[in-house]
Amino acid sequence: MNKTYFHRVSELTPTRFWINNVTREEADTAIAAGAVGCTQNPSYVYKMLVHPVESPYALEKLDAIIANESDDEIVQEILQQQLVGEVAKHFLSLYEASKGKTGYVSVQGNPFREDTENIVRNARMNREAGENIMCKVPVTEDGLKAIEILIAEGIPINATEVMGVRQAMDVCDVYDRATRDMDNPPAVYYSHITGIYDEYLKNYAKEKQIEISDDILWQAGMVIAKKVHRLTKERGSAVGFIGGGARGLEHFTEMVGADCNITINWKGTADKLIEQNLPVVDRFHAPVSEGVLDELLEKVDDFTRGWMINGLEPAEYEEFGPVVLFRTSFEKSWAAARDMIAERRANQ
Repeated sequence: MNKTYFHRVSELTPTRFWINNVTREEADTAIAAGAVGCTQNPSYVYKMLVHPVESPYALEKLDAIIANESDDEIVQEILQQQLVGEVAKHFLSLYEASKGKTGYVSVQGNPFREDTENIVRNARMNREAGENIMCKVPVTEDGLKAIEILIAEGIPINATEVMGVRQAMDVCDVYDRATRDMDNPPAVYYSHITGIYDEYLKNYAKEKQIEISDDILWQAGMVIAKKVHRLTKERGSAVGFIGGGARGLEHFTEMVGADCNITINWKGTADKLIEQNLPVVDRFHAPVSEGVLDELLEKVDDFTRGWMINGLEPAEYEEFGPVVLFRTSFEKSWAAARDMIAERRANQ
């Protein structure tokens, strides 16, 4: 087997490559390149419905569901479960060979129904799609309640939309409570969405006319990711770390060296890293300059809120700017798919 950049990363560091929002073909390509897990987000159904290759396959499944379900929101949830379940089959051999250490496919449900009851309902339904399905839950007040319920049921969790340190610490607290009397607790990770946080802060600084260099802003999300990683290690937490929301190659390469899984898209990120075949260097443990940290804390309030352990309260998580930015992208794609489903039904 020819070794890719990702194979060398896995050999030389504890960093692992996960692939994001993939088709069945992309899943196989990514696994061959060294991917050991996958995340699928609420944009996935729309991607599949408009994909030049996968669209006929997705529409065939959609038509069968429409014939038996009148609620288009439920139709989309079922379609997502079925499509992601097929991708999970491609990762199942990794899951079985590792005895549940790798090979997970995490899936996040309807972004318009994120109260505790609907998160739990949707997660249980998605879990039925395969034993290596990991349920992806946003870290909000309702999400934390849902996470505690689902962990107690033995369901693997990817606690997502983590932007601030406090959110990650809350996930660890929930995990500790939920698993206190469990002999074999499920795998649980939190996802720090570093790339989206960087995108948000760049827009925030421009809107607020903050005089700060791009070189310093470029480091902001990673600075918080390093603190989150360090604090969870210091407390000896069994909760794992996932880095997500990549908006550039740096959101993988700057993480190399961390004990974590990094999710990236195939096109434009994973394929580029394989093509460039960069040297494998531990960049994650490079110290953060005090000058960089001081300037971010002094000038960028929404960096400070994410950085400070008590910079955010749970009631604020859902409306924290970078969380809103991330969720809005999911809502847009979910709504577009819902419109396609309604039109498909009307034309039958």
